[in-house]
Amino acid sequence: MEEQISAHERRGAGGTEGGVATFFVGVAMAAAGAYLLTSRVTVASGAWQIWGYSGFGLSLIPLMLGIGMLFYDGASLLAKLLILVGVVIIGAGVIANLNVYFQHTPLFALLMMLVLLCGGVGLVLRSIRPMHRG
Repeated sequence: MEEQISAHERRGAGGTEGGVATFFVGVAMAAAGAYLLTSRVTVASGAWQIWGYSGFGLSLIPLMLGIGMLFYDGASLLAKLLILVGVVIIGAGVIANLNVYFQHTPLFALLMMLVLLCGGVGLVLRSIRPMHRG
């Protein structure tokens, strides 16, 4: 016995009656814009320095203490907190020491990248709202 699904039970993107085609066009536009924009960016890293000295080893101290304490007492809240603080310090240090450069790009190309990215995100957001067909 084959069940028929009524138009009211049929759902589109996001469980609403939004447009599935609009969703996929938006995703394609946003992906193309993001790819084109990020392909023009160069990322390089700098040296970790604190007062003229290498600071990376210093950032490992809370992590190493936390790992040692965790091996000693697996239920230690202080050990878990030290590990979390160490990972956050290392992550922040990596991000803080990145140099991001945007390559020379014609204004028209940059505008097209931004239109694709922002327009695609707008279409995706529009597709998850109910669409009134009239």
